[in-house]
Amino acid sequence: MSPSDDRATAGANDAANADVRTANLLVAGQFVLVGLVVLLPRRADWPVPGALVVTAVLAAVVGLAVVVLAATTLGRGLTPTPLPNAHAQLRTGGLYRFVRHPIYSGLLLIMVALAATSGSWFRLLALGLLLILLTAKARWEEARLAARFPGYARYAATTPRFVPHPRRRPADRRTP
Repeated sequence: MSPSDDRATAGANDAANADVRTANLLVAGQFVLVGLVVLLPRRADWPVPGALVVTAVLAAVVGLAVVVLAATTLGRGLTPTPLPNAHAQLRTGGLYRFVRHPIYSGLLLIMVALAATSGSWFRLLALGLLLILLTAKARWEEARLAARFPGYARYAATTPRFVPHPRRRPADRRTP
């Protein structure tokens, strides 16, 4: 191996290590913000009617089902960080047909339900920060997915990130 090969290998290792550090920081930030939404004390900044509580419970159950179903769909490709592992495959069916990040969508639905019924502006602030972080994390992850999977850019161009678009037909049902 020549010195230039050694430098190229070292540069690739440095980039991979930087990606792992960034991925871990994004996950840590996500856990902190989820913890704040869940654990900050309830307040009385606004009234929480019974209908809102019922709606929020249903939304949280749906959100949990979305998370579990989307995670199950990934199988061995599921990782705790936004870096695709060796088992990862590009998924465009099931819930991934409607949004690119259904796990994040389900998590956000759960967190919205908790924040809305908390009566706390602090929880809403933590939710807003979580939305910003998940958007940044998803964009960062998408760059790695696009580099790994040749069809990802086309999929991303036709599939919303977190929220299904009611008038858009899923990518795999579109006609050319």
